[in-house]
Amino acid sequence: MIITVASFKGGVGKTTTAIHLAAFLQGQAETLLVDADPNRSALGWASRGELPFQVMDEWNAGQNVNPDGYVVIDTQARPTPEDLSALAETCDLLVLPTTPDVLALDALVLTVEYLKAISTSHYRILITSIPPKPRKAGQEVKELLQEANLPVFNHGIRRFSAFQKAALKGLPVYAVKDARAEAGWQDYENVGNEILEIMESRALTIKAQEVPEIKDFF
Repeated sequence: MIITVASFKGGVGKTTTAIHLAAFLQGQAETLLVDADPNRSALGWASRGELPFQVMDEWNAGQNVNPDGYVVIDTQARPTPEDLSALAETCDLLVLPTTPDVLALDALVLTVEYLKAISTSHYRILITSIPPKPRKAGQEVKELLQEANLPVFNHGIRRFSAFQKAALKGLPVYAVKDARAEAGWQDYENVGNEILEIMESRALTIKAQEVPEIKDFF
């Protein structure tokens, strides 16, 4: 299974999301994180500490993919329409992180317009950097996206300084000493479980379509 993380705007938690989805999936099967971002943010993260999965650039990843495992791809920010089309066609799920602010949402709308143009529905929007209560920005944006009939994850990622500590130390957030580290990891576990449910549901749908009806035998 290939999960690709993409965004038309920087600073929305793209690499953080790729790192933590890979960490979650590693608990299910062998996982490879492909750093296809020219900034090599994921490789930089890995070089500062220790991650529970392999991180490679796109040039060296090909021979290290386990066909029975998972691949998470951290893409370059602001992909061209052609790149976005290729990404959507070559992955099982395209994850689009966005923060609940106007500029990020404008970039998200542009992304979704491109995806609609190529007629793909294999994507989910992930709201990241959700501010703490009593602010309601995260829930308001989620409701706005749902009213527009856009596929959005039920769970989002709250804004915790623990993620910055994890990036500095080169670790998953659950491995840093911070009072909110466990809560941050729980957010990504929730999203990871949603992804597994989406993939299982899609596989069952495909299987059902492949089973011939009784009338087909007569």
